[in-house]
Amino acid sequence: MSGAVLVAVAAAIGNLLQGWDNATIAGAVLYIKREFSLESEPTIEGLIVAMSLIGATCITTCSGGISDWLGRRPMLIISSVLYCVSGLVMLWSPNVYILLLARLLDGFGVGLAVTLVPVYISETAPPEIRGLLNTLPQFTGSIGMFFSYCMVFGMSLSELPNWRLMLGVLSIPSLIYFILTIFFLPESPRWLVSKGRMSEAKKVLQRLRGREDVAGEMALLVEGLGVGGETSIEEYIIGPANEDIEDQDISDDKDQIKLYGPEEGLSWVARPVTGQSSLGIVSRHGSMASQSALGLVDPLVTLFGSVHEKVPETGSMRSALFPHFGSMFSVGGNQARNEEWDDDIVPREGEDYPSDGGGGDSDDNLHSPLISRQTTSLDKDIVPTNHGSLTSLRHGSLMQSTTGEQVGSMGIGGGWQIAWQLSEKVGPDGKKEGGFKRIYLHQEGVPGSRRGSLVSLPGNEAPVDSEYVQAAALVSEPALYASELMKQHPVGPAMVHPAETAKGPSWKDIFEPGVKHALVVGIGIQILQQFSGINGVLYYTPQILEQAGVGVLLSNLGISSSSASLLISGITTLLMLPSIAVAMRLMDIAGRRSLLLSTLPVLIISLLVLVIGSVVKMGNVVHAAISTVSVVLYFCFFVMGFGPIPNILCAEIFPTRVRGLCIAICALTFWICDIIITYSLPVLLKSVGLAGVFGMYAVVCVISWVFVFLKVPETKGMPLEVITEFFSVGAKQVAAAKNN
Repeated sequence: MSGAVLVAVAAAIGNLLQGWDNATIAGAVLYIKREFSLESEPTIEGLIVAMSLIGATCITTCSGGISDWLGRRPMLIISSVLYCVSGLVMLWSPNVYILLLARLLDGFGVGLAVTLVPVYISETAPPEIRGLLNTLPQFTGSIGMFFSYCMVFGMSLSELPNWRLMLGVLSIPSLIYFILTIFFLPESPRWLVSKGRMSEAKKVLQRLRGREDVAGEMALLVEGLGVGGETSIEEYIIGPANEDIEDQDISDDKDQIKLYGPEEGLSWVARPVTGQSSLGIVSRHGSMASQSALGLVDPLVTLFGSVHEKVPETGSMRSALFPHFGSMFSVGGNQARNEEWDDDIVPREGEDYPSDGGGGDSDDNLHSPLISRQTTSLDKDIVPTNHGSLTSLRHGSLMQSTTGEQVGSMGIGGGWQIAWQLSEKVGPDGKKEGGFKRIYLHQEGVPGSRRGSLVSLPGNEAPVDSEYVQAAALVSEPALYASELMKQHPVGPAMVHPAETAKGPSWKDIFEPGVKHALVVGIGIQILQQFSGINGVLYYTPQILEQAGVGVLLSNLGISSSSASLLISGITTLLMLPSIAVAMRLMDIAGRRSLLLSTLPVLIISLLVLVIGSVVKMGNVVHAAISTVSVVLYFCFFVMGFGPIPNILCAEIFPTRVRGLCIAICALTFWICDIIITYSLPVLLKSVGLAGVFGMYAVVCVISWVFVFLKVPETKGMPLEVITEFFSVGAKQVAAAKNN
């Protein structure tokens, strides 16, 4: 996974530049005021600082839609150019108006980086370490702030500090970022798939994952093109193929799914559970109903939680059973099918879907159907079989597979596997019609055998008799399946090309139940993060540390008050780095939801202590010590939870087709709330005082904890496409519950 890690580190430099800029302007504005005599013009002084915020807010309104159109990488390149140009203009700045223009350009760069870096990392990272990699922007942003404070502090010690040089230095790391975005960062494979550029997407994935076989993930990316659709949750028992289960709640052979391993004779059978199984399977639907009966916890939260609760302890980030599975999935029968894929299928009218990549994307611009399989009857078969893969395109798009070559595991990360199944359904006229189902399978643990023994399957051994594994399945119609094609009686399950299916983002898609539900979570957590008090505590920190005697100590060392404030801010930023490192380690182990629920109480306690310290009279030393400890704890636990997690969640919970659009809505919410908090803080301090402000922030943190507990699901280790599928299922179940 080193490829994905290096790409994430390079992309996160965009947030390093944002942190650098924020810290630099905080120090440089002191000297800008002197040169332009702005002491009597607070409006202009405020604009110099706020222009970057205004620029970020403006660019965010259109950044999501443009990124869905042009791609993620071009927007990151534009961001690096804006950073670099703004740094050069600030270095020149003959007057305050040119400086304001430069700050506006800088804000454009900040807005693009803050909005799109988390999206880019989420779309390129493996599910198992996506949380860790998406915490990098928080880490690099704090590093940028620390280095910038150190630089500005060093310059402030000179007789005539040069503020133009302070601001202009930004162009140097920006130039490095520009070079990396041009020559090192690939385009997001999910965006490439959404445009039908399969060959490019495959090459990018191979580079990111460090392996040739990316068939399963390519298939997943194609499936992620859908928005909405009917999805059901089913339970399966997976066991040895040669075992018969005498259980009336487990369906017979006609519905079973046979799973073939990469080695000869290695196979399993997945049998749907039709009722309450004697093996002890508890229906997820029943679990959801019992918890949502309280009328408080969102059923979606319970739905996500049930997946994580049932993951086998011995499996960690990998399934104990599923690594055995190869690419051969079939249903029914006792032998692995060995059917050739047809290379001579004549494309039917309307199936000529050239990719956006032009002639270079594949040998023949995918003139043939995306999927075609030679068959004579509508068997209930899971495809792919031996010599092909559903993620194989003729002439090499999704996954090339030469005759006799077995494509590897169809794992899609986080213990999930992907498969497809031909099915039959009765049409309105009573005739049987062909159908097509996509199945996400997930091992949930080892409930035991018929003999009642609790056993786990070793990772490298064939299954032993009477060993069974519980699995959950998300079953729905494939994103690329076209029912009208089935009416033409095709030779096998023909599917339309992704470029035909993915017609770009649409505002109509935002009103899909799952997307609306995700927007409520994303917007809600962004609002609560901004109103949780981070800006107020940052504003108050220099005053607290001054009371603690840090200012007196520094003045005794001959450091001026302005330089001392910069050094204090640098020390405060340095304290955050170890906490962010801990968060990076825990993000994919404890999970996003767990980190929020465990860190928010510390924020509440810290704010309440600050309120008490402001109201109750106590000695200066005691007050300074208590306040300092409270502020340090607040910072450390904020950057472990409420700092990075809102952006991580927002980058995970939206479908590929509307991800850019929805991220832009959430980011716009973030910037608007940031502006409100920034400009309301002085007014609140005058009206309700410091104790009142911190009291309000504490109340918001309590509301935040309740919101997270009731509404925010756990998304660790799950593929993005599975997350959005769960949102779709959960939202529809919530609507059904309301109707009932």
